[in-house]
Amino acid sequence: MRIINLSSGSDGNLTFIQSDNVKLLLDDGLSCQETVKRLDVIGVKPSEIDGIIVSHEHSDHIKGIDLFSSKFDVPVYAHQDVWSGLDDKLKRVSVKCRKIFDGRFDFKDILITPVEVPHDVKCYGFSFSQNDRKISVVTDLGHMTDKIIDSISKSQLVYLEANYDRDMLFRGTKYPLSLKRRIDGPNGHLSNSNSAEAIEKLVASGTRQIVLSHLSKENNTPALAFNYITQTIERDGIKEGEDVRIDVATTSIGSFFRLK
Repeated sequence: MRIINLSSGSDGNLTFIQSDNVKLLLDDGLSCQETVKRLDVIGVKPSEIDGIIVSHEHSDHIKGIDLFSSKFDVPVYAHQDVWSGLDDKLKRVSVKCRKIFDGRFDFKDILITPVEVPHDVKCYGFSFSQNDRKISVVTDLGHMTDKIIDSISKSQLVYLEANYDRDMLFRGTKYPLSLKRRIDGPNGHLSNSNSAEAIEKLVASGTRQIVLSHLSKENNTPALAFNYITQTIERDGIKEGEDVRIDVATTSIGSFFRLK
């Protein structure tokens, strides 16, 4: 398997996952035109996409799906609880392309395991497994739980939310207090501090590659997230570059990671 993040953050999220027999998108929060453009950069044609997996209904995760699916006849897969929030937003997706899952499912040679995460709408993270190889993507969660950690543990690679720096959120932005509390609440987003705690548990389970994801452009920066998290885990004996490698996803096209 190999994976690349084509955009990450509040301006749009798009991830490409590939095995020997399948090519998938996880979410598509970019315009259809921009999605096609970024796929072209990595040498993938829209007609080659076998399916789009949807985490939840927010626009930064579904903006491009309606047109992309209808234009290229690509099936859209979402949990049955997520579809209730998608029906009115994905009106162009044909009936035959509306796919429902309720639990783990096989997509050709990839096993996809969803795990519900705490957000202000129904939302899911995912693990993508093939034999003993496992990649997980978990963003848009207000807090980490043991169930989520158990679901994504033993992943060689995890894309993990590090949405905001708490001091920057409460002292540096002009957001109304109600929005700040929503972001910082149990059904909001994961802070740099929360992300560091989760990384320590994941490293203990065998994870050796983390990509910090879904950073807020108003309440975080790549350098701030990386420095805070690497310094925090080092105090607990985990050294970046030796015990774990940490990268940061942005709204630009990232790097391919390949699991052999």
